Amino acid sequence: MSEPSDLTEDGFLGGRLRLRQPKSGHRAGHDAMLLAAATAARPGDRVADFGAGVGAAGLALARRVAGVDLMLLEIDAGLAELARGNAALNQLSAAVFVLDVEAGATAFAEAGLFPDSVDAVLMNPPFNDAARHRGSPDAGRRLAHVAARSTLEGWVHAARRILKSGGELTLIWRADAIAEVLEALDRGFGGLVILPVHPQPGLPAIRVLVRASKGGRAPLSLLPGLMLRDEAGTETLKAAAALRGEALPLSAT
Repeated sequence: MSEPSDLTEDGFLGGRLRLRQPKSGHRAGHDAMLLAAATAARPGDRVADFGAGVGAAGLALARRVAGVDLMLLEIDAGLAELARGNAALNQLSAAVFVLDVEAGATAFAEAGLFPDSVDAVLMNPPFNDAARHRGSPDAGRRLAHVAARSTLEGWVHAARRILKSGGELTLIWRADAIAEVLEALDRGFGGLVILPVHPQPGLPAIRVLVRASKGGRAPLSLLPGLMLRDEAGTETLKAAAALRGEALPLSAT
């Protein structure tokens, strides 16, 4: 467990969510809040956050959608303990598991995550290719950011296993590696909706938010891009609303 002096307490969703997190290493930011905003859920839904870290995305979703049955999965025991504390700090209910997403069906079942038992999965997997990206000397940051070639496929496979038929997976990924997402989701998922995220108009997308349905058959839909800032560098109204905790609908209609 980190000492208090090694932590910061930061505000998200316009101050409606407080998160204690390490000063160094991987820290929650815009990606987690955008992922939460893009995830569809209803009260009573069973929702699993893969690679939850200190709980940022899952807890942000729980703040927006009251009454979700939230499970936070994190491989790092120290971050999992912080996630448990952050749930209590924000008076939100969440079950926290120290679990490797790629551990397999038996480990998931021991945590009560059986096949075809979950309504929604959200994930922000490590997405920097180790062959192209020099990993951070900080072990926690490196674990959170640098992926093996099989990482995305393994995480998607785990989501496919525990999702109910028609359940939805929502993820955030590097825009320049969208082909990897399409390949991973080609088995068992359909109805993909993709939202590119751009830093400003005229600049290439840096992230993609993707929602897919287990067993879905609808054609892929590519939405108009979300601009984080306008030409003057001011945060756009749509981005600001998502970062305050409003839903960011990923809909083909």
